[in-house]
Amino acid sequence: MTNKIPFSFIVVIGLMLFALFFGAGNLIFPAMLGQSAGTNVWIATAGFLVTGVGLPLIGVMAFGFSGKEDLQSLASRVHPIFGLVFTTVLYLAIGPLFAIPRTGSVSFEIGVKPFLSENSTFVPLLIFTVIFYSITCFFSLNPAKIVDIVGKFLTPIKITFIGILVVVACFNPIGKLQAPAEKYQTNAFFNGFQEGYLTMDTLASFVFGIIIINAIKEKGAKTRKDILIVCLKAVGIAAVILAAIYTALSYMGAASVTGVGRLDNGGAVLASVSDYYFGTYGGVLLGLMITVACLTTSVGLITACSTYFHKLFPNISYKTIAVVLCVFSAVIANIGLAQLISISVPVLTVLYPLAIVLIVLTFLHPLFKGHAHVYQGSMLLTFLVSIMDGLKGAGLNVSAIDAFFTNYLPLYGIGLGWIFPAIAGGLAGYMISLFTRTKQEKEQSKPGRRAV
Repeated sequence: MTNKIPFSFIVVIGLMLFALFFGAGNLIFPAMLGQSAGTNVWIATAGFLVTGVGLPLIGVMAFGFSGKEDLQSLASRVHPIFGLVFTTVLYLAIGPLFAIPRTGSVSFEIGVKPFLSENSTFVPLLIFTVIFYSITCFFSLNPAKIVDIVGKFLTPIKITFIGILVVVACFNPIGKLQAPAEKYQTNAFFNGFQEGYLTMDTLASFVFGIIIINAIKEKGAKTRKDILIVCLKAVGIAAVILAAIYTALSYMGAASVTGVGRLDNGGAVLASVSDYYFGTYGGVLLGLMITVACLTTSVGLITACSTYFHKLFPNISYKTIAVVLCVFSAVIANIGLAQLISISVPVLTVLYPLAIVLIVLTFLHPLFKGHAHVYQGSMLLTFLVSIMDGLKGAGLNVSAIDAFFTNYLPLYGIGLGWIFPAIAGGLAGYMISLFTRTKQEKEQSKPGRRAV
């Protein structure tokens, strides 16, 4: 390497990756998966780890491999218009449409709702979100070190408490694992695979990746090989920690059913399990930590999204965009956590295959010499299948096309029908690029034509 990167720095980068991906909102998904998977929790968790841990970290590696500066330039390898649209939709997904509202909903679900009566109205959530996003807006408009300080001190405290909770739950489980819910009785691995979409971490890896790569470059790694070596080691550290915590949370959720019953979202599961073991004080502590952690995440997302959209629309000030995003997120958060998650599923079902294929093509880029036809063919066929999955998830199933795909498209029934079309589209694009190149070479070799 240009400068030998100390192992201590690699550890710091690994922990930074872990902190970036282990947002407070992500706590709820493995806990809920465990409740639903029951006795099939281990195989379902394995599928969840692929999309909840593996793909996001590979996405970070893809940025280092590509040498690109941001997501839009990477996605523009497909086409400049695709680069703009995909980047904008991704920022909306990890921003005001889903991720930012989820920070408020999760905070309320864990920190406030357990202390309310079952007959409470929508008013507490409304009041909470107004306060939550007002604070978010204040810090987004007035960047202050206190947000970083809270984040740095809160993360180890939060992890310590969650660690204590899952250790107690694993060594002294609430009850025995129950039979899986209908969804997880068959194809538990692939259902867990799709459940990992909800973390949105693969999408976020396109934003976080450049932060990590820049930090590695600033430390002295100059060549792509050097960057990838450091990145791979850091990714390994983050992967081990994330996998261990997600697996423990899944088991905790699976063992909780006999004690707390089947609940409708992971936030309720965490709050109920915490109350079961530690009583009211444990619930208050968990709620406070999750709320402040979500607040820090919310400020970071508002800042990142506002910066991007200000770059896209320079005539609109950063502050105006930040205020609009905060207000919009507060409105969406009042839908409620369970409803917000259900609404996000169809959109993520469309976006995730595109993100996965883009990551794979990034690594294969040198093999097909970056021909745009390969990107375009693969992404187009992926989109045509994933849009059908998304419509089906939204209850807008086109029965004729769905029946055709079910009968003739491998893996379609388990939500992975886009895989073979992605491969076929890439191969078709490669053949078109070869034909186009051959035709151009013949044109240039004709007598009387000069090479430019």
